[in-house]
Amino acid sequence: MTEAAVTDGTGAERLAEARSLLAAHPLVDGHNDLPWALRETVGYDLDQADIGGDLTGRLHTDLRRLRSGGVGAQFWSVYVPAELSGDAAVSGCLEQIDVVGQLLDRYPADLARALTADDMVAARAQGRIASLMGAEGGHSINNSLATLRAFHRLGVRYMTLTHNSTIDWADSATDEARHGGLTAFGEEVVREMNRVGMLVDLSHVSADVMRDALRVSEAPVLFSHSSARAVCDHPRNIPDDVLAALPANGGVAMATFVPKFVLPAAIEWTRRADENMRANGFHPLDTTEPAMRVQHAFAEADPRPVATPATVADHLDHMREVAGIDHLGIGGDYDGTAFLPQGLEDVSGYPLLVAELLERRWSHADLAKLTWENAVRVVRDAETVAADLSARRGPSIATLASLDG
Repeated sequence: MTEAAVTDGTGAERLAEARSLLAAHPLVDGHNDLPWALRETVGYDLDQADIGGDLTGRLHTDLRRLRSGGVGAQFWSVYVPAELSGDAAVSGCLEQIDVVGQLLDRYPADLARALTADDMVAARAQGRIASLMGAEGGHSINNSLATLRAFHRLGVRYMTLTHNSTIDWADSATDEARHGGLTAFGEEVVREMNRVGMLVDLSHVSADVMRDALRVSEAPVLFSHSSARAVCDHPRNIPDDVLAALPANGGVAMATFVPKFVLPAAIEWTRRADENMRANGFHPLDTTEPAMRVQHAFAEADPRPVATPATVADHLDHMREVAGIDHLGIGGDYDGTAFLPQGLEDVSGYPLLVAELLERRWSHADLAKLTWENAVRVVRDAETVAADLSARRGPSIATLASLDG
């Protein structure tokens, strides 16, 4: 369903129904890069980018639009790029964690720190947006399980095992595969994440890492922002055999909105756009104002293929067919991508996607699982597993050298 479609009576009725459903079953979004956008655009000066005001046209996210979008819980990504390595990656991640804390302190009436599933439920009852954190990229721990545990104590509740680059112990989906999946140390990272209660996020990793993690993990896994490879053949998406394995694991795959991951025609266009960004001295993921001027000028000269809520719904239909309704969620990747589908340009757009699914005869019960119940359940299940494992074994002191040589 597009914005134009809601002008007719049926479309407007569906959108009203979607907003009502989200009021009762608010959205848990798996991935939002606002912390990195605040670093890149204003150097963490929150007076210069006040999410309590209107940031339309500057960022994808502010509190008013989160409310309008029906968001009830948000995993804030505490991402640092792979170009930061070693101690610089650790410090960068700590800075990201710090800015999330600043946002929580600054907007206590709207945002609530959430460390557990019970915290998510309590925040919802208070009318606040539950705020969790996910570290994007295993390079952030600098091959240290003690650093992993420290991040967990600071509130990080998932870690994406890689970002766009292969690391010492896991292959990325978008880089050369050096390990054929997880190394022995990589498997130990998964086990330690299970023990402390940090969700294993398999977005960005190679298909072999997905399969290895599902084999090793004793807790449900998460795909915080990935869609279906059978619908759009991009390596960032999830193969059907992995989707089919989710019910046995109990995990959740959260469909994303990034056009090149959901619309096949956007893959080649994005390759050209990325080349243009590099030619102009910008990283393809740069969303600062000068970089976006370059992006928009390119899009004017070479019009991009446009995804819609229906494009994303096609992925969710397929993922439901393969994995089942109990294993789906949504992770928009707002403020982490230059372009988004028409109608889903910012965090206020989720009702249009829900309206599209209602048009496709998704039931209210199924949509409640998609938006709220599945994500809360996977957080709670990870806590249960952690309580059991931590009672049976202590912190791992393994090192990369001791396990991988």
